[in-house]
Amino acid sequence: MKKLIFILNILFSGSIYLLAASTSDNNFLWQKGNEFYHNKVYDSAVFYYEQIAAKRPVNADVYYNLGNTYYKLNKIGMAVLNYERALNINPEYKEAKENLLLTQTRIGNKINTINDIFFITWWNSITRADRASFWALSAALIFILTIAIILLKRFNNKFVSLLPIQLPFISGFIWICFFIIAIFAAINRMQTNEAIIMLNDAPLMNNELVGKPLLLIPEGTKVVIIENKTNWVEIKLPDGSIGWVQHSIIEKI
Repeated sequence: MKKLIFILNILFSGSIYLLAASTSDNNFLWQKGNEFYHNKVYDSAVFYYEQIAAKRPVNADVYYNLGNTYYKLNKIGMAVLNYERALNINPEYKEAKENLLLTQTRIGNKINTINDIFFITWWNSITRADRASFWALSAALIFILTIAIILLKRFNNKFVSLLPIQLPFISGFIWICFFIIAIFAAINRMQTNEAIIMLNDAPLMNNELVGKPLLLIPEGTKVVIIENKTNWVEIKLPDGSIGWVQHSIIEKI
């Protein structure tokens, strides 16, 4: 028993040490990146910020700073990509929204966006990846409330007997709805099918992948991935157009 406790203590201490070392390392990289950014040495700033981003941190500020730095370097595709990643983590990030809109004004021949039907927009809004925890917690609370009402009614609690007899069914229905929404939000968190075009005038090809391009896509355009096929990806453009592009010219958000 003592031996087991000793081993667990070593593992726990090692984990704490590694976590502290990782945090310290990120702080150093962050400070160096900020230092180079303020000194307008943007290539070096990108180098340090990208080392943090390579660890895929759940930190919108890292991607926001990367977006700003790439914007200064006139790399529109990379700037849009990182602003979008910041907004994926924190959709209410005001500065990231404003800078994304500013960056998009520099996209030449920008493809106009066709808005989805209102109920699709509504569904996409409530199942956003960042809301998965909220819906899961809400579903858990409603479930506990439902069970509590059923148990209290079972034991003839006077207060609960005054409540409508349909209440357990209503709360149960709400729990199912919240649970389903939580599942879809969690799926959206784990899987992203949105990407950014990283090459200016990227050719959009037809299904046969031959002949002249259907059109040329400007760098920084946000697209939806439909299907992957070897080195090609089928995508949907903001105006609803569908075609194929090479896998190497897109980056997932």
